[in-house]
Amino acid sequence: MDMKADLDPENRFLTSWTNDGNPCSGSFEGVACNEHGKVANISLQGKGLSGKVPAAVAGLKCLSGLYLHYNYLTGEIPKEISNLTELTDLYLNVNNLSGSIPPEIGNMASLQVLQLCYNQLTGSIPTQLGSLQKLTVLALQCNVLTGAIPASLGNLGNLGRLDLSFNRLFGSIPVKLADVPRLEVLDVRNNTLSGNVPPALKRLNDGFKFGNNSDLCGVGFSTLSACIASDRLNPNQPEPFASGTDGSRTNGANKDIPESANIQPHCNQTSCSNSSKGPEVAVIVGVIAIFVVVIVTGLLTFSWYRRRKQKIGSAFDTSDGRLSTDQVKEVYRKSASPLINLEYSNGWDPLADGRSGNGFSQEALHSFRFNLEEVESATQYFSEEILRDGSVVAIKSISKTSCKSEEAEFLKALNILTSLRHENLVGLRGFCCSRGRGECFLLYNFVPNGNLSQYLDVKDGSGRVLEWSTRVSIINGIAKGIEYLHSNKVNKPALVHQNISAEKVLIDQRFNPLLSDSGLQKLLVDDIVFSTLKASAAMGYLAPEYTTTGRFTEKSDVYAFGMIIFQILSGKRKITHLMRLGAESCKLEDVIDLNLRGKFSESEATSLTKIALLCTHESSNQRPTMEVVIQELGKCSSVS
Repeated sequence: MDMKADLDPENRFLTSWTNDGNPCSGSFEGVACNEHGKVANISLQGKGLSGKVPAAVAGLKCLSGLYLHYNYLTGEIPKEISNLTELTDLYLNVNNLSGSIPPEIGNMASLQVLQLCYNQLTGSIPTQLGSLQKLTVLALQCNVLTGAIPASLGNLGNLGRLDLSFNRLFGSIPVKLADVPRLEVLDVRNNTLSGNVPPALKRLNDGFKFGNNSDLCGVGFSTLSACIASDRLNPNQPEPFASGTDGSRTNGANKDIPESANIQPHCNQTSCSNSSKGPEVAVIVGVIAIFVVVIVTGLLTFSWYRRRKQKIGSAFDTSDGRLSTDQVKEVYRKSASPLINLEYSNGWDPLADGRSGNGFSQEALHSFRFNLEEVESATQYFSEEILRDGSVVAIKSISKTSCKSEEAEFLKALNILTSLRHENLVGLRGFCCSRGRGECFLLYNFVPNGNLSQYLDVKDGSGRVLEWSTRVSIINGIAKGIEYLHSNKVNKPALVHQNISAEKVLIDQRFNPLLSDSGLQKLLVDDIVFSTLKASAAMGYLAPEYTTTGRFTEKSDVYAFGMIIFQILSGKRKITHLMRLGAESCKLEDVIDLNLRGKFSESEATSLTKIALLCTHESSNQRPTMEVVIQELGKCSSVS
């Protein structure tokens, strides 16, 4: 409750947090607990919170994820946050935080992702951050940080992305940083860095971004000039602090110059230029510096304003105001963002201004259109670990060459994808496209319990054995999802899924089945669709008539559904001839999963095996429609 008082002082958004409530009951918005009944995750991103980061959070000793990004939090980052020794993910980005970065954060040994970007943080980057050996992402861009880049960041052996762009950093890029083995992206754009760029950074290719640092120089970088002698970094002096006789840093002229800055030696008679020119040069340099500061400040202010206009927090709307880790709600855009950084390659922007006349709803598609930067920030820049505990979306990337090449076809496919709305289909949240990557990204609601195949071929006692009632419920849910696809609704055409399998059935937190990749084949070229058939054929999902007709129909989806019924009943991925014989002769012991230990309804099992046999009939004409299947499933439930 102390945290609530700080985060939401006016009690506008966290009304579910009450004195007499239980944070682990599921009633506290955005709070998730571990198996020991301890708070392990707080996900309050995009909630409109206008308070401050609470120091009281330090009391949650088991917290592993803290997600407070895309809010309006002000004030400083409390140093007490460093007491969260099990925290792996700290997201405070896109707020109005000020003050310096607490050096105590360097004590958070478990930290893997530190997102502090798009705030108003000042001061220098603490050298203590170099102690975070598990850190993979450090995002500090778009703040007002000064000083130099600490050479200690070169100690971060697991660091994959370091973004320091749009700050006021000066000095050189540390040689040690260039040798970080897993570094893939280093962004230092729009600072006042100088000196020789370490040649080792050439290995990053486009991952090294250094624009708008006019005093950088180096060999092998197309936009940089060669360095003169005075620009070269002295690798023997990585930390430019003078030391006192007792080993401490002195309080002299260099006191506030951070690590890795280039320091010129004191003047002497042989190295100094004519001293009479000093005042004149100083005036000129001062005028130029003031001019540059004014221009940069203006650009940064304008950039900040534009970025704030894009904030995800203000662009989302939820039906009940909730969006938590343990209860993902369907979220849709109220209005399109400015999307100033959305990029398409030439001829691949289906929503470009003036491109209309194709009969499709551009307004509807715009409501699904995301800014690539928003997606990058939410997914840790498309890393392999994008689905952390605090995530609420899953990203599917499709290369440009895999998408329909004709703009009208591509736009039609997007319209179909956005028209699909059903409780047993994975919900599409939006899309964005990148010229740089040559990819289209589809954003879906994140489904936490994996796919159906993970609940097949399990050993008893593993905790993944599904109860009988859950199996029946999953079968019914899949049937409803397929029937919805096959139906011709007002806002959607009839669709054939074409690739139904246990891997395409996702299981949500309540063990409801959600069919994934629905309508996706409409977006892809035929070669890509057909290339996925090998796995389906190997697992027995492919209807026998496909080998002669080469066509998908609603009845081929029905066949695949029948195979899934067999899989769910038997708990096996591979359906054997013995199982089919057992189903035909009503020998349930040859069909039903032994892990159930006899705890199932024989009447339901008998009815379900008959439905499975009908759906997998060799002749497509003998197979029922999904509408008839649902009617039969209803009878099955009423009999039990």
